[in-house]
Amino acid sequence: MDNSGEIKKRGDVRIYDTKDDLAADLADYVAELSEIAVRERGYFAVALSGGSLISLMGKLCEPHYYKIVDWAKWHIFWVDERVVAKSHPDSNYKLAKDGLLSKVPVVPSHVYSINDTLSAEQAAEEYEFVLRQLVKTRTVDVVESSDCPKFDLILLGMGPDGHIASLFPGHSAINERNEWVTFITDSPKPPPERITFTLPVINFASNIAFVVTGGNKAEAVRLAINENPEHILPARLVSPSNGNLVWFLDKEAASELATCQSSGGS
Repeated sequence: MDNSGEIKKRGDVRIYDTKDDLAADLADYVAELSEIAVRERGYFAVALSGGSLISLMGKLCEPHYYKIVDWAKWHIFWVDERVVAKSHPDSNYKLAKDGLLSKVPVVPSHVYSINDTLSAEQAAEEYEFVLRQLVKTRTVDVVESSDCPKFDLILLGMGPDGHIASLFPGHSAINERNEWVTFITDSPKPPPERITFTLPVINFASNIAFVVTGGNKAEAVRLAINENPEHILPARLVSPSNGNLVWFLDKEAASELATCQSSGGS
């Protein structure tokens, strides 16, 4: 596979002719990072997003990956979550459970969903408390200089407006630097109440992967990746402090990039 679609300082940009090609490479990428983390640390701490990401991770459910992925060592978090019941159609937990987690042998106690009986503020505080305990035990790795969590992998989607997690353009949550997890009650897209990792937590990850498909996101992809954008979107602020950034894009999402070279076959 040719990954020469790298565009300057915005990471390894991989562009695929089809979503199937993207999904196949994404599965291999996640499986490889899982193997490395388990070998080096004994755990794989991964944070998921909602949206189309989960369906694109579906190849990990295939028998081939049962042999190479040590699911028992996975510790699974959410980059953001809607403050709704776990059974609600808007729940990122439900999306991941139905589309991935119920189909692979993860350990239920290693799946860290929010407490859906709490307010957004309380849910964010409790989620951060849980995360802090796991950092203490090094189940989640730590940035020694700051005591901030250092996830092995954070998987991000992106909205047509360039939002990532529940960090939206112009929202004050983008500027939060002290908390690991914050909350909003006025999301510009429903549901309004959400919790979200803050930018420092995202940027301290060892590996960050954007997974973006569809022509309706092409303009946001351009602004997030190309040099000298007209304005700064939240996705543009994702810049690993000491880690790796990879973009998994289908050709529609990548159609407005200055460099547009396919990594996947037709």
